[in-house]
Amino acid sequence: MILTVTLNTALDITYRVRELRPHGSHRVSEVTERPGGKGVNVARVLAALGHEVTVTGFTGGATGRELRSQLTGTPGILDALVPVAGTIRRTIAVVDELTGDTTQLNEPGPTVTSAEWSTFQKAYESLLPGVSAVALCGSLPPGLPVGAYAGLIRTARTAGVPVLLDTSGEPLRRGVAARPDIVKPNTDELAELTGSHDPLRGARDTRRRGAHAVVASLGPKGLLATTPEGTWQATPPTHIPGNPTGAGDAAVAGLLEGLPWPDRLSRAVALSAATVLAPVAGEFDRTAYEELLERVRVTGEANAA
Repeated sequence: MILTVTLNTALDITYRVRELRPHGSHRVSEVTERPGGKGVNVARVLAALGHEVTVTGFTGGATGRELRSQLTGTPGILDALVPVAGTIRRTIAVVDELTGDTTQLNEPGPTVTSAEWSTFQKAYESLLPGVSAVALCGSLPPGLPVGAYAGLIRTARTAGVPVLLDTSGEPLRRGVAARPDIVKPNTDELAELTGSHDPLRGARDTRRRGAHAVVASLGPKGLLATTPEGTWQATPPTHIPGNPTGAGDAAVAGLLEGLPWPDRLSRAVALSAATVLAPVAGEFDRTAYEELLERVRVTGEANAA
């Protein structure tokens, strides 16, 4: 069982328009709604790959009820979300069918009280026994301490559960110091954390700050992993045009499968690219995934024994 944590859950809404024009009026050709937030997207990809996943985080209001309704009955996913008084957010993705570009609008989450945070921490600790890995994903909603992820990492480490962290800014900085097993920043997040715009140098610096392994997202150039076992870069065979929303979350799902690093990176890159071809976040084109998996190029080497 894998546990994903999404403290800022969302209902993801995708609008498709023929052409997105600033200041113009648009006729929407298609609307889709899916349970969202980074950890929820990770869980949906893992479940599609055949893994059992528990989803936790916060939920509340009419948006939260719709999210839970859509999660109910999803094969492989167990809902362990914790209710709050506020209403969780919506995220709006507007897809321009002419260019393929996506414009993203992210609402703020609900303000979480100290009592609600305390309730969540107790629920989280109770879920850890029997879990093979934890993924802590996404932004923090208003009201939570900036060190929230750092505390959850320490709790998981005490329970002997490997933990992956995918966030940004000060929560990432605090989380890295708590020594997670894997962190997955993109190049901008890595530069903000370390001050270096060289991904390899930034990844090595992040390991010195406390992360056991660092997997940096290089966008269309794939993933760069710096680990105790070695350093590798995995590159997709070609640039894949489409909707990149959720591609990073699909990569996280691949990183949680516990395979040797070169195989793990191949799966993560193939999943990420196949998600670009899917209409909404949290889904991937399975045919494309299986085809791309054979063509991902992994370079690098293991450290000497």
